[in-house]
Amino acid sequence: MLTLVSGNRDAFFEAPFHAYPADGPYVSPMRSDILRMLDPTDNPLLNAGNPYAFWTAHRDGRPIGRIIALVHQQSNARHGTRRAQFGFFDCADDPEAAALLLDAAKDFARRHDLTELAGNFNLTAMQQAGVVTEGFDARAYTDMVVNPAHIPTLLERNGFEAFFPMSTFTLDLATATPPQPDWDVLAAAGYRFAPIARSDFKARMEEARIVLNDGFSDNPMFVPLTADEFDFQAREMMTILDPRLSAMLHHDGRPVGTIICIPDLNGFMKASRSRYGLSAPWHFLRYRLNRRRAVIIFYSVARDHHGLGLNSAMLARVINALKTSGYDELGITWIADQNAASLRQMEKIGAQRLQRLHLFRKAIA
Repeated sequence: MLTLVSGNRDAFFEAPFHAYPADGPYVSPMRSDILRMLDPTDNPLLNAGNPYAFWTAHRDGRPIGRIIALVHQQSNARHGTRRAQFGFFDCADDPEAAALLLDAAKDFARRHDLTELAGNFNLTAMQQAGVVTEGFDARAYTDMVVNPAHIPTLLERNGFEAFFPMSTFTLDLATATPPQPDWDVLAAAGYRFAPIARSDFKARMEEARIVLNDGFSDNPMFVPLTADEFDFQAREMMTILDPRLSAMLHHDGRPVGTIICIPDLNGFMKASRSRYGLSAPWHFLRYRLNRRRAVIIFYSVARDHHGLGLNSAMLARVINALKTSGYDELGITWIADQNAASLRQMEKIGAQRLQRLHLFRKAIA
């Protein structure tokens, strides 16, 4: 028997563990992160008045699929769209369960008089985004979407079309060819790197938010993050921060560039099944002693400093810091096909495409 359940947060977390094989590549965010993401008293995106709902599909009492639907009113106002977003669409290869979940999200969009349903956004474009369409078996990094091949197939069978192609990347640091900026010229021009350490984490994160909002302002679907939204997404970062890797770039004391790179947590999350149980401290210690992979979450340069080679300088700094700190691999989260400059940069440093992703959308009558 197949049933649809609304609002069960525990089942929402558990569904992928029943939908996907334990030895597969899927890695869940931590249970505590999923629960707080669904908590309207904690998540600023939800308590800002944005309507949302989430469901799980249960086969014979066991959750085998999930989805969340959201009206991101700030995004619709900024971009002139009438779109509902869906996210966290994870499901067993069960066409009936998939249709039940997607129909619930479509009905949600209709109730709010919207004309399109699109995703995955987990929950915004600045968190996990997209559906994997190639590279299903890739060993992904933290903050990358992972799903099996049947997920895009289920979406297509339900009338969704792929759009907005993206790629994630991986870089073997042993063979990387980092950019070679002229550090003396940058220093003479007033540029200085400021590390992001625990002692000044909050102030540096606010600088990073300002630079991110400025640098990404013209990007499609981007919505500037409020201080509360950015803090909500970044607050857990301090506990896993390796201060050697991330940095702010200042020009005459003003923040104009940021690169946020963290150790890859996927090995720890896979081993602990994304739960803080009795064995979690042991798994975390093992991860800390053996971490060899890191991932760039984002990097951005203020618009009035574009075209000056600052992205290259920040990449060079991080790659060199990773090498001297004993890391072996670097992941880079999604880059859209239309971002030709960043794609050329990936080619120059020797990065290889890891996954191919798309957003999926469907018109709502």
